[in-house]
Amino acid sequence: MDDSNEYDRYDDIESFRRLSVPNVIITNYPDVTTPESPKEFLNSVDKGVYVIKTPEQNYQHKNRLTPDSDAVSKATTRSESKIEKTRSRSTIAGSDHTQVYGEDENEERGNWTGRFDFLLSMLGYSVGLGNIWRFPYLCYKNGGGAFLIPYVIMLLVVGIPLFYLETCIGQFSSRGPLSCWGFAPLFQGLGVAMVIISGIVTLYYNMIVSWAILYFFASFTSSLPWSTCENPWNTKDCSLKLPRVNCTVTEGVKYTNGTCYNREKFVGLWNTTQFTTSTGRLRITPSEEYWNNYVLGISSGIDDMGPPRWQLTLSLFGAWFLCFLCLIKGIKTTGKVVYFTAIFPYVVLIILFFRGVTLPNASEGIYFYIVPTFDKLLDAKVWRDGAVQVFYSLGPGWGGLIALSSYNRFHNNILGDAIIVSLGDGLTSIFGGFVVFSYLGYMAGQLGVGVKDVARSGAGLAFVVYPEAVNNLPPPTLWSLLFFFMLITLGLDSEFAMLETVLTGLTDYFPSLRPKKSFVILFVCIFCFLLGLPITTSGGMYWLQLLDHYVGSWSLLVIGLTELMVINLIYGINRFLSDIEVMQGYRPSIWWKICWLGISPAGMVFILVFSFVDYSPITYDAYVYPAWAEALGWLLSLCSIIFIPIVIIYKISKENDEKGLINKVKLLLAPSRDWGPALVKHRELVDYVEGFVLDPEKEKQELSFINYGYNTSVSNLQTTSSATPSEASIDPSVDTRRTYLSRTLSHVSYETTI
Repeated sequence: MDDSNEYDRYDDIESFRRLSVPNVIITNYPDVTTPESPKEFLNSVDKGVYVIKTPEQNYQHKNRLTPDSDAVSKATTRSESKIEKTRSRSTIAGSDHTQVYGEDENEERGNWTGRFDFLLSMLGYSVGLGNIWRFPYLCYKNGGGAFLIPYVIMLLVVGIPLFYLETCIGQFSSRGPLSCWGFAPLFQGLGVAMVIISGIVTLYYNMIVSWAILYFFASFTSSLPWSTCENPWNTKDCSLKLPRVNCTVTEGVKYTNGTCYNREKFVGLWNTTQFTTSTGRLRITPSEEYWNNYVLGISSGIDDMGPPRWQLTLSLFGAWFLCFLCLIKGIKTTGKVVYFTAIFPYVVLIILFFRGVTLPNASEGIYFYIVPTFDKLLDAKVWRDGAVQVFYSLGPGWGGLIALSSYNRFHNNILGDAIIVSLGDGLTSIFGGFVVFSYLGYMAGQLGVGVKDVARSGAGLAFVVYPEAVNNLPPPTLWSLLFFFMLITLGLDSEFAMLETVLTGLTDYFPSLRPKKSFVILFVCIFCFLLGLPITTSGGMYWLQLLDHYVGSWSLLVIGLTELMVINLIYGINRFLSDIEVMQGYRPSIWWKICWLGISPAGMVFILVFSFVDYSPITYDAYVYPAWAEALGWLLSLCSIIFIPIVIIYKISKENDEKGLINKVKLLLAPSRDWGPALVKHRELVDYVEGFVLDPEKEKQELSFINYGYNTSVSNLQTTSSATPSEASIDPSVDTRRTYLSRTLSHVSYETTI
């Protein structure tokens, strides 16, 4: 075993002191003899504190000559003499990125407690109701297999690259979506847009969790309420009241309208197609009538709302109360909750899958799911829905990825986490599709219709299909409880992350709120509960569909595209790759650069243009929304991304350090002086940027007259790794801010070539 991995775990200080020094430390640091002081050798070594070596490659990069002070300080007592710069960073940092878990690396913001807290939280954020609720109904609406093609393509060329990019931004800067834009302050409006989208989506997303809560408590009965047609909410079209029969001579007489009568007693339907053609009536499953007539009490349209329904209002209150309880202790509580909520759904899905594929006619549903109708690929809505589903499920453009990754330790293996979560999300969606469509095939056989005619193609499809599914699992009550509990956990995972995005943005932008975070969470939950009450009315489903169609669609594509352009053309893709190398210990492969520079932006531009060319108004099943509702939808779509130009105008108007529009824009496009890693020991690793500030907080105290809107060394201020701000030579009589534009812009601000 490699000596560098000898100290993976220490149960107590005394056993640690009895151990010998690893060979790797003796070789590189001969002054160290024995680890007399655990506090110096590994910070505080107590129970629950353990060390992880991340598996980075050794990447030799010329002109990278400073050691990784983070890894060294956690591995040995450094001798007083400075380590020579000729030692490559990759030798130390790349091969020994030691991370101490059990204590916070960033004491001010906090970090994930365990190695898998972040991974499971990200998996829970990405794998949620978007996979089990939204993906199936979009797939059903867009022709089954035809939807899978654009979805998989957009996942590979847009979703995964953007996922990796945003998590790198969050981990490198240790900042949330509102404050991580120091690399291009002019575009801080991107963070505002992300927080607004997450905030609006939490309103209706928690309504879906509320539906699951209502179904969960309705399952505490020996006979599930959606299993029969003898309830007050059932109609004469309930399928159990119109059974399918052969209508032989002994059973009765066949009528031309498809019915079968024995004398004057109705027996059933011998031909459902003729019955529908003659009467205009459709057989409806008990689960669909329970959903539409009891749960939703759905009205005739969006302008017919009615009062809030008490069942849904109570369920919505319970959903927000659960969010408050789980978020009140911060990410450390959330990180523990997801150990259950991220794993349990897979157990239930696997059981439902094996039961579903064994049901009669399940193969018809699976065939509809995997065999594409290629004509559908010419429809822009299919491609737009595929791209938006990637954003909706995987999470780029929402700010949640930045918020969650900002609590990582600096040297966390972010690439591995990004690949695992991205592929896990995509495979879960596809697997969930097999579950849903196997039951759709079974329901089609029971109703005597085609798969595409089984149920309404709306946001409630899952709440029609899944209840029907649990009816076929003995005992149905037990499986109904387990399934809807699973939906609750899936929804809460993603809800936690979206709320954490809003909270992280607020507390990062207003640090004074951090000590009062519990009250902030309480206020946000109460405020969102009140705003969500209209969705609990009889017309609430139309509002939810409107929000889902507009808020989380066009705006996400615009945010993702703008984000890539800022990284590529303003901050500089090469500097961004160097930032990632500092964290990982090796430079990302050329594939990521190709995606970020060309493939991903081109894919999003294609979807946006294609969607606008082939635009059609929003509908809910056969209901067409009125013009005013569609106009409101566009306003909701713009209410987030409009803050990108608003913040640009605001920052330019408030910038008084330079005269003239062009000069102000140039100043605000340059990285701020405090941009970079949060901790000084990690900022010392950034040796590829001339004049990079090592301790911004100290500089702010001593040099308060410096303009922090740009990041470059000026003639009167030298701030390097060998000279702290207090050692710099400063002439107070000279306004150092004005010297910026007289200098030629270089890679320190942004790259002119890629």
